[in-house]
Amino acid sequence: MYWYSRKILAWKLSNTMHAEFCVTALREAMAKHGIPDIMNTDQGSQFTRLEFIQVLKDHNIKISMDGKGCWRDNVFIERFWRTVKYEEVYLRAYECTSDARDHLTRYLRFYNQIRPHSALDGHTPDQVYFANINPAAIAA
Repeated sequence: MYWYSRKILAWKLSNTMHAEFCVTALREAMAKHGIPDIMNTDQGSQFTRLEFIQVLKDHNIKISMDGKGCWRDNVFIERFWRTVKYEEVYLRAYECTSDARDHLTRYLRFYNQIRPHSALDGHTPDQVYFANINPAAIAA
């Protein structure tokens, strides 16, 4: 997630806590959107694995990790996942992983392109990301 606009830059679905799917999502986001200055994550095992950390180090990306048990440190992504659960996941009974992936793909497209966000003064993440609308200025 690009915090400024709340845009989801890349995502992957996995039923494991392995680092590979996170590394793949990270590489995809960097290929599509460029190299970030800072990467903020929680201290989950997939983010503290050498495979994930090494990608950040190889690109001179500053590493920011939330304090253990401090959900507030990463409130934007925590709110995002709450929204996904209540607006998509809890409303469906997915038959299989590919069914979940298909529905989540559609939902994330909706989230980025169509769903207005109150924190963005009714704009979508895509509108803010691509137009460089300052959320702080429109929220004031």
